[in-house]
Amino acid sequence: MFDVEKLYADRIGGEKFGKDTTVYKFAKIKRAKQAFAKAHPDISIIDLGVGEHDGIAPEEVRERLKIEVDSLANRGYADNGILEFQQAAAAYLNNMFGIDIPTNESSVMEDGKKILGADDYIIHGIGSKGILSLLPLTIVNPGDTTIMTSPGYPVLGTHTKYLDGKVVKLPLKEENGFLPDLKELEEHAKGESKVKIVCVNYPNNPTGADAPLVFWEDLVKLAHEHNFVIVHDAAYSGLKYTGKPTSPFQVDGGLECSLGAYSLSKAFNMIGYRIAFVAGNPRLIAAYGNVKDNSDSGQAKMIQRASIAALENPEFTEKITHKYKRRLEYLVEVLSKHGFDAKMPDGTFFLYTKAPTGTKDGKVFSNAEEASQHMLLEQGISVVPWDDVGNYIRFSATFENGNPRSQMHLIGCRSSDREIINELDKRLEKLQLRFD
Repeated sequence: MFDVEKLYADRIGGEKFGKDTTVYKFAKIKRAKQAFAKAHPDISIIDLGVGEHDGIAPEEVRERLKIEVDSLANRGYADNGILEFQQAAAAYLNNMFGIDIPTNESSVMEDGKKILGADDYIIHGIGSKGILSLLPLTIVNPGDTTIMTSPGYPVLGTHTKYLDGKVVKLPLKEENGFLPDLKELEEHAKGESKVKIVCVNYPNNPTGADAPLVFWEDLVKLAHEHNFVIVHDAAYSGLKYTGKPTSPFQVDGGLECSLGAYSLSKAFNMIGYRIAFVAGNPRLIAAYGNVKDNSDSGQAKMIQRASIAALENPEFTEKITHKYKRRLEYLVEVLSKHGFDAKMPDGTFFLYTKAPTGTKDGKVFSNAEEASQHMLLEQGISVVPWDDVGNYIRFSATFENGNPRSQMHLIGCRSSDREIINELDKRLEKLQLRFD
């Protein structure tokens, strides 16, 4: 007798798959949005929770894509990528971090010696999510440990567990600059379970913090001492407001022990294009390429070639960063006015701040989720709560400002942004939040 319930893999819950009745926070947010819209059909929700940009990709990228769609050269499988994209990605990293990844094509000399090229150091991915999901397959064996941070993006950890690996989460605390405690990390590295991967995301979602170069120096030293791979989830590396972006690649020995996952989604308004790349030690890249070659047939060549137009024009990211910086400064201004301890982030398009503890008329919130639900149901302000380490709320600067024309311009529209912020100001005033 066929019984599908007995066929599900244990890694997704086995016979319990699909029967979990827990309502998670994003589902609660969705339900609250629906409830507010039904109760207030004439009032728009101010959505400060979405982590997806409101703008469109640069015009040059869109025009390049239109051309590439009609090219016979793009009709076939991309497999592990095209050389031109790898070369553009190498030049992009060299420019961003002041490093020297080869931009030539790899070749073999007459004496058999190989000259490494961009194609040895870089392989594209179908979004950074795809990269992070495949990396454990190259390194993790049953019983091995992946160290991650909390709060954080869970994908690499989820796939570690799929492989019967273990996941250790180090807390990101405000008093430590939202950096993991490297002494605690080292204790785990000395433990019985072999630490294979340490995955860190900077600039960080949701905290907005970035890692100083000294952090990478210390982490690279530990990687060499304890033989683990640093995975730098650098999805937001182009969006920086204080100083220049940092990377383990800038540290002596960093390129040897590190892999960096870089996305065009955030820095170039290209989320829907699903294009990213991983860079690092050629031997690790070769291992990733082997796994990837047996997992997908690559992102379309036309998208890779259109993406070159982005990588070769960092001024696109400068304009996008200018827009988010302006919006974040507006948010800091209005949130501070209403009691939030709001500060400009180092990077990303997120502002992370302690949640209110209640309202001035006596209502009490036991955590950030309760506070966020109150803000949404009472005044249509949608934010994302984080109760993983303390009680915090994440505000996003990717809100839609009601001006479709501004979405076509990388720098957006100041006056339209201000209208949303002014409306937010009015609604926060009505909420009368308090912070004990």
